[in-house]
Amino acid sequence: MKVLVKNYADYSTVTLLLRIIIGIIFFAHGAQKALGWFGGPGLAAASEMFQKNAGIPYPLFLLSTFTELIGGLLVLTGLLTRIFSAGLVINMAVAVLHVHLMKGLFSSNGGFEYPLTLLVVSFCIFVTGPGKYSLDNLIFNKNEKPNN
Repeated sequence: MKVLVKNYADYSTVTLLLRIIIGIIFFAHGAQKALGWFGGPGLAAASEMFQKNAGIPYPLFLLSTFTELIGGLLVLTGLLTRIFSAGLVINMAVAVLHVHLMKGLFSSNGGFEYPLTLLVVSFCIFVTGPGKYSLDNLIFNKNEKPNN
């Protein structure tokens, strides 16, 4: 299979773009639930909604919410990227399988297309790692190159 991104600088730029987008999205969703920011319901109302609509207990709701909030920030900055992108993959797998799958494909009907997209992008970040434009690279000097 021919590699489309031929050098490490291009690979890191693509990874950075994915990390920025997914990090902002997860942080914003976590902040809606945890802090009531961006028009969100806040912790109490969101936890009640998760319990009522999806049967998700409070401790798992907290784990999910703070995985999005903290994981979003850390993936955005490229710190502990693989650990938190793996957490985001698991979070979205639960969302797809437990909440959205039976509602069909389209997100306009509560379907799984959006959480599945977040899952796949998070998985791609997990597989590729943070790239050279990351705190992981700066702190741990892990200038990993992609497998060709």
